[in-house]
Amino acid sequence: MYRKKKHSRNDFSNLVAEEYLKFFDFTNDTLDVALRKFLKQFSLIGETQERERVLAHFSRHFMQNNPGSFNSEDACHTLVCAIMLLNTDLHNQTIGRKMTCAEFIENLAELNDGENFSKDILKNIYHAIKNEAIEWAPDEEFQEMENRPNELTPANPLPSFPQSVGKNPFLDVPDPNQTTEYKKGYVMRKCCAEPDGKKTPIGKRGWRMFYATLRDLILYLHKDEHGMKRASFVEGSHNAIRIHHCLASKAADYTKKQHVFRLQTSDWAEYLFQTSNSKELQEWIDTINYVAASLSAPSLPSGVGSQKRFQRPLLPSSYTRLNLQDQLKENESRIAALEVELHDHRTLPPEKGSKARIIQDYIDKENYLEHEMKRYKTYVYLLQSKIASHAELEPSLVETAIDEEGQRVTNMASKKPLHRRISDRYSYRAAIYQTECIDIDAI
Repeated sequence: MYRKKKHSRNDFSNLVAEEYLKFFDFTNDTLDVALRKFLKQFSLIGETQERERVLAHFSRHFMQNNPGSFNSEDACHTLVCAIMLLNTDLHNQTIGRKMTCAEFIENLAELNDGENFSKDILKNIYHAIKNEAIEWAPDEEFQEMENRPNELTPANPLPSFPQSVGKNPFLDVPDPNQTTEYKKGYVMRKCCAEPDGKKTPIGKRGWRMFYATLRDLILYLHKDEHGMKRASFVEGSHNAIRIHHCLASKAADYTKKQHVFRLQTSDWAEYLFQTSNSKELQEWIDTINYVAASLSAPSLPSGVGSQKRFQRPLLPSSYTRLNLQDQLKENESRIAALEVELHDHRTLPPEKGSKARIIQDYIDKENYLEHEMKRYKTYVYLLQSKIASHAELEPSLVETAIDEEGQRVTNMASKKPLHRRISDRYSYRAAIYQTECIDIDAI
């Protein structure tokens, strides 16, 4: 078993990776068989970027042993990452609805350098992974460190933390011992849409009660308050929700229950939460939106590819390194860019008689841009309000928690607060509730 650092970007590390992979012969092996061979000898641990670089080296070596298997090394690497995600989806017991073979094939459409992968190959891979999970070698050094007693461990540490949260195994999970608790309490949760906007199956849409704990950018959901204290965060991670770049708003269109808010995540999943009263409702909305606005890292540029259909850009789940002032400026710049993009988008509607797919792409993009405008305006309003009330608050919230600000801003009551004209502020209520209708006639 081998685990040493082959994931660095320097030339020496790349040479070490190439020499190590020469010990493997993948000639005439299918991609899933070759991946099993490799991971039986290699412990795939570490951060997301490290794992991806290791898999990129594997994909390059596989293509060298099997030239012409796929259109390029990038296409092979894409399929390898898809296999890893499929392995988690099919064999993670915390995931209820499993990915079907048809969905697996559809998700990889046109990703073989603009072409489709062979359906026979994808079907064989799907059934092979479904019948037997991919496992990788344990890290003996890591296990020894885990089993070794640590004298510096605090007297009452938080329980062990999960290795993954949600459906993406490549996203890092922060240690709950190093996170800050912003809000907690009992809520009722209803799942409305899965990631990518697919409707939740009927049998899983029912209301369930949870004891929610918001710690940094993860909302943990436990069965009850006592269960949260005696159990580990692994249990709470089964239903945990990542809130980076999310938007919480009152569910005014849902009339079956009172005090309900809607939570839409960055991967387009959607949940309804019912609280005990209107005060709790507003506190949950404000806290979730403020934490997301303060801690979410700036968005990355949209990907460039051969696909013509609209695809939402991926939003990073990592913490921002900006302080509140810079975070505010970043969000304001995003609003300006989105206004230009939305204006340009509306000036070029599809021609009459266009294919249904082209019209749907146009509508999807407009809905996405309008949602992003609403989200960033909400973020800007909350950050402006926080900075106005604590004008000297500079450090990133990764280092300074909301409930610790009182210690940092002692004696600030005597200082003159920062005044802004009302016209300079974004209306939080308007940002949450204002919607614009799509001009169907223009389409």
